[in-house]
Amino acid sequence: MAFKITEECIACGSCLDACPVDAIEEGEDIFTINNDCTECGSCVDECPTDAIVEE
Repeated sequence: MAFKITEECIACGSCLDACPVDAIEEGEDIFTINNDCTECGSCVDECPTDAIVEE
């Protein structure tokens, strides 16, 4: 299972604070999840727009 951030992302930063391994990176218009992700799901739980989904 892997996660991706969809275009519903409003770049609020909730996922950045929730990620214990700093696997979420800020882009110009959207955040992305890099290969450091341990698939713990912390970011999914914190996202207010449900923009983080399983790939």
